[in-house]
Amino acid sequence: MKHILTAAFIALALPATAQEKLSVALDWTPNTNHVGLYVAQAKGWFEEAGLDVDILPYTDTSSGTLVAAGVAEFGILSAVGFHTQRATGADMTVVMAVVQHETGQLVFNGERNDIQRPADLDGMIYAGFGSAWENALISTIIRNDGGTGEFDTVTLGTSAYEALANGRVDFTLEVSTWEGVNSVLLNRPQRAFRYADYGVPDQHTTFLGGNSTWLAQNPETANAFVQAAQRGYAFAAAQPQEAAEILIAETAGMLSNPDLVRASMEALAAGNYLQEAGEPAGLIDDNKIANITKFLFEAGIMRDADGRVLEEMPDVSTWYSNDYLLLEK
Repeated sequence: MKHILTAAFIALALPATAQEKLSVALDWTPNTNHVGLYVAQAKGWFEEAGLDVDILPYTDTSSGTLVAAGVAEFGILSAVGFHTQRATGADMTVVMAVVQHETGQLVFNGERNDIQRPADLDGMIYAGFGSAWENALISTIIRNDGGTGEFDTVTLGTSAYEALANGRVDFTLEVSTWEGVNSVLLNRPQRAFRYADYGVPDQHTTFLGGNSTWLAQNPETANAFVQAAQRGYAFAAAQPQEAAEILIAETAGMLSNPDLVRASMEALAAGNYLQEAGEPAGLIDDNKIANITKFLFEAGIMRDADGRVLEEMPDVSTWYSNDYLLLEK
């Protein structure tokens, strides 16, 4: 059942104990997926909720690992990363969907005439990032277009985009609302295949998650934090340019390209990525969770704590909750 935020959204839930300290770990260097946290910080909404929130800088240790270990109470989590870690028994619960739809896309040089459909990618060179998800994703896209799903991979990380631009590789994956926007700013013509057009289910690509044990022990503080963050993301969806300026200011020079931040925020707002029309910001969709879980399970990506591929579809009903969000009653 869809829920609508009430007018009471602007009035935050009952505050937790005055200036209670907690931390939230980022999944990458600051970017527009984190905008709601910085808006809530700048607007004083965490403080109003009685919280002293520390937004931890990105490190080589994943945000999911920090949350599961209790080093941070909350973290921004990639969807695939969350599913794979939670399958092993990691002590995490998703409490908010930061991004409502799949932002990823398979991209290639827009001036290439030899790539017209995914099946054309058979035998070509893919610039990758080193995850099992990528192989399952790309193989599915190509096979569903009639190809064999066979391609060569070179793991380049963020260097993939330069390699694509200079022709050293044939295709890669990108986030349409960040690298995709940047390619336009750099005047690098691209074309893309959308995952959903070739049998890959839509998903929330980014979550806000919390340490499950801590959530159970601190429900009021958890509510206060999540709803302040939710308020920040709702503001960003409605006022993307003001939110962009807040993110630029709050990160104090960590974002080297303000034009990219502004353009990314416009793309997120225009595509209803931060908030689905007619729904509260952050609402987690049961079907999206179920569909992507089925895809990951059937692809053999999800493993247990001993590293064995799961043999039974996991019950994910306890992996996430909308109960911390402010919803219409």
